[in-house]
Amino acid sequence: MDSRFSLSRRAGQAAVAVFAAALLASGVAWHALAAEAQPGAAATVSTPISHAIAGGRDSYADVVDVVSPAVVTVHAQGRARVSPTQFPFGDDDFFGQFFGNQAPRGSRGQRQTPRMPRQNALGSGVVVTSDGYILTNNHVVDGAEDVNVDFTDGRTLSAKIIGTDKASDLALLKVNGSNFKAIAIGNSNNVKVGDVVLAVGNPLNVGQTVTMGIISAKGRSTGVGDGSYEDFLQTDAPINHGNSGGALVNMKGELVGVNSQILSESGGNIGIGFAIPANMAKHVMEDLRTKGKVTRAQLGVTVQGVTADMAASLGLKQSGGAIVSGVNEGSAAERGGLKRGDVITSFNGQAVRDTNGLRNRVADAGPGSTADVVIMRDGSEKHLSIKLDEAGGDRIARRDGNSDERSSDKSALGVSVAPDKNGLVVQDVDPDGRAADAGIRAGDVILEVNRQSVKSIDDLRAAIRKSTDKPTLLLISRNGNDVYLTVKPS
Repeated sequence: MDSRFSLSRRAGQAAVAVFAAALLASGVAWHALAAEAQPGAAATVSTPISHAIAGGRDSYADVVDVVSPAVVTVHAQGRARVSPTQFPFGDDDFFGQFFGNQAPRGSRGQRQTPRMPRQNALGSGVVVTSDGYILTNNHVVDGAEDVNVDFTDGRTLSAKIIGTDKASDLALLKVNGSNFKAIAIGNSNNVKVGDVVLAVGNPLNVGQTVTMGIISAKGRSTGVGDGSYEDFLQTDAPINHGNSGGALVNMKGELVGVNSQILSESGGNIGIGFAIPANMAKHVMEDLRTKGKVTRAQLGVTVQGVTADMAASLGLKQSGGAIVSGVNEGSAAERGGLKRGDVITSFNGQAVRDTNGLRNRVADAGPGSTADVVIMRDGSEKHLSIKLDEAGGDRIARRDGNSDERSSDKSALGVSVAPDKNGLVVQDVDPDGRAADAGIRAGDVILEVNRQSVKSIDDLRAAIRKSTDKPTLLLISRNGNDVYLTVKPS
C-alpha cells in the first residue's frame, strides 16, 4: 500500500474522530450521525443535552427564611374618637376609602349625630423577643380597642398595647406565649448608603411580601405626622400601605429599620420609602417595656440650620451646624451658658450638621446626663458642659406688638415698621423688596440686626448702614418662635 495513502487515511480517521468528539461535546448524539451516513437508514432528530450552570444560586431566600417568621400582620379595630368628619387612624390608613369622611345625614339631608362606626386598620409588625414583644407603628394602632396579630404559621393571637410613642411613630405590643421566632436587631448606625436591604410586610393585605432595594439616604426628616423625632433611613425597596411597621433587614437578616412612611402623590410606591432606624426603635422599645413611656432629654432652645448666607454674615468658614435663635428661661441651655446667636457645631463629640440630627442626639443622651457642647460665639470656639433636662418643657413665650406708632424704612429693607416693646413690628412688606425675598412677613417682630438689639427705627437704619457686602442677619419673632433670617445685600 502506498505510504502516502496510508498516512492520508490515518489523518482522515483522526479528523473524523475529532469531529465526532466535537459533536458529542455539543450535545448531538453520535448514533444519529452514523444513521445518516448509512444508505437507507431512517433519519432521526437529535435532542440537545442541557447542562445546568455549576455553582450557587443568586438568591435572598436564605435571608427570607430567617426573617419571615418574625414579621407579622397587625389588625387593629376601634371606634372614632374625634369629630364626625375625622377618624382615629389618620390619613395613612387603608380603610379610609371604605368609610370616607362624611358624617351621616337624615332622610331630608340634615346632618345627624353619627353612630361611630367600627373601623379596621391594617399594618405589619416585627417580633423582637422570643416571649412575644412586637414592634409596629403608632399610626397602625392609634385609637385601637382590639388588636390581633397573624403569624406566618397560621396562628392569630390577641395583642395588648404596652405603650405608644407618637413622636417616633412607634408602638410596642405583647402577645402571650413563648418560643416565638424573634428577629435579630442590627446596628443601624453601621448602615451605609448603597447597602442592599429587603422590606418585609403585608402590603394591601395581599399576604406577606418581600421586596428588595438599597439604602438610598440616611438622616431624612419628612415632617409628616408628629415629626418630632425623625432620623429616617430612605430606601427604594417597594413598600405600600400595609407595610407600615414591617421589617427592613440587611443581608445578614438583621433588623435595620421599621418601615413607616412612603412619599407619593398617588398613594402608591414610587421608590421613596422611609424606615425608623433600628437603634431608635430599640431605645423606644426598651423604654416602653420597662417604664411604659419614652423619656428623652432636651436643651431648651429653639434652633435652625445655618445657611450659606448666615455663615457669611457670622464669619463662619462654612454652612452647617445649628444656630440658637431662642433660649428657654430656666432651661438646661440657660443654666449651661448657651446664648442666642451661638452656633452649635458639635454635641458629645459628634459633628452637628443640621437641627434634626442635633435634636435626635440630645434626645438619646438621656435626661440628667451631662453633654459636651461645642459652639462658635463671636468667631471663637467654646466648650460648654450642660446637664440635660427631661423633654416636655413649654415653648418660648409669644411676643405680640401693640404700638400705634408707625414709620417707614422702605429705603433700607423694603418694610414698614413700628416700635414694639421687644423690637420693631413689621407693618407692611414691599413684595419687590429685599425683605420679601428673605421671607419676612407682616406681623414679624424684628428683635436684632447683625446680633445687635433694635428698639427704634433709627437703630434699624444704623444697623443696616453698617452692613456692606455681607448678608444682613435679622432675628425675628414669629408666632411665638424666634428665628434668624438673612437679607442679601442690595
